[in-house]
Amino acid sequence: MHTASKIARITALAVGIAGALAWGQADAAAFQLKENSAKGLGRAFAGSTSAWGDASVVATNPASMRLLDGRQFQADVSAISFSAKMQDGYSGRFAGPGGAGTGMPIQGGNGGDAGMIAPVPATYFHMPFGENDNMHFGMSLTAPFGFKTEYDRTWVGRYHGVKTDLKAVDLGAAFSYDVNPYVSFGVSVFYEHLAIELSNAVDFGAVAYGATNGASAALGLYPGSADGFATIEGKNNAWGYVLGATFSVTEDTNIALSYRSKVKHKIDDGKATFDVPGNVATALQTQARGIFVNTGGKAELTLPASATLSLTHRVNDRWTVMGDLSRTAWAPSFDQVVVDFASNQPDNVLVFGYDDTTFASIGAEYKLSDTITLRGGVAYDQTPTTDAHRDVRVPDVSRRWLSFGLGWTPSEKTEFDFGYTHLFTNAPSINITSATGSTLKGSYDVRGDVLGASINYKF
Repeated sequence: MHTASKIARITALAVGIAGALAWGQADAAAFQLKENSAKGLGRAFAGSTSAWGDASVVATNPASMRLLDGRQFQADVSAISFSAKMQDGYSGRFAGPGGAGTGMPIQGGNGGDAGMIAPVPATYFHMPFGENDNMHFGMSLTAPFGFKTEYDRTWVGRYHGVKTDLKAVDLGAAFSYDVNPYVSFGVSVFYEHLAIELSNAVDFGAVAYGATNGASAALGLYPGSADGFATIEGKNNAWGYVLGATFSVTEDTNIALSYRSKVKHKIDDGKATFDVPGNVATALQTQARGIFVNTGGKAELTLPASATLSLTHRVNDRWTVMGDLSRTAWAPSFDQVVVDFASNQPDNVLVFGYDDTTFASIGAEYKLSDTITLRGGVAYDQTPTTDAHRDVRVPDVSRRWLSFGLGWTPSEKTEFDFGYTHLFTNAPSINITSATGSTLKGSYDVRGDVLGASINYKF
């Protein structure tokens, strides 16, 4: 019973699932994506749901469709350049299960640059209707969450994570009603597709060593002697909604409030696959039947709710200033997640310890001419991670934004917008120990830049 209990404790985490649902994002807190508008990007998303003329409000605050001029289609794409390199004297050692082991350094490099350059597309359609066009219909296709990191398979932190890939795509339909020219209410319903893939190395030498109380050393199995690999995949579709209200306290001032619901994904058809060295399988076949076998699984994952207050004020014919304040409720969603395996592998409660976060920005637009608009903004974006819970899948840190943008309107029907943001970050630290006893310490050099472009066509 003691050996079985030890196997259960080791295998529940050694497959890397303890980091399986932890993603990072270079340009928004954790794996949340704000990049749904090149126009908004150029002013650090200040006035994101209260500014005139940005069709992204179809997805973020349908009540603000009143601020759009007629029937239109908008297409955006943002290129996110995210770099994450471990540095600063990182080290890893085999402590062994229960503190026993070889004490030798783990062999491997620093993993290379785990980041990537990724496109984030978005499209919007808006159509007013009803008496005096006081009702609005819209459709949107956006990516509100997403992230990917990938290290070298033989890097020193391979037992903590190798690949993390998450994609969430929303297809939404929106409706709003203008009570009068100053007050509007709106709602959007969206269908969200979530797909995840996660992998890491498994120190099966340490698993065998701990399961046999060191007897496996006679077979050449000890910590660091026999690496395997684990991959977890899952997908799910679920519904969510957005509620919004927009108030124009004067002809030149808009105040917008919006709430995006949490989305609960029940992954029932997950898949876990294991590459187990043959000598390990033989050594463990009596102590761990049904463990480390390819199997199905399920988990319930809730993407967080968020609320935004947005303000835009037109100072004169040339200057407009704006600000945003938003809060994301990570804590109730990412306190813990329970993973249920279809095999004999025991269920595992994963504790993430995420904190709620705040995003705040201020920005401005200057109309240089009838066809050219200049934009700029700054923002502070808080991370939900802490030193106690940060790992290689989430080299996340609070960051400061500096943004610039340009708008060009060559005709009454066509508008082109461009935005750029650079992220300023500190070096987040890592100090973690895997279930099989390997430790990893160090810090990250995290960098991020975002470039966005869009076209808006009225018809």
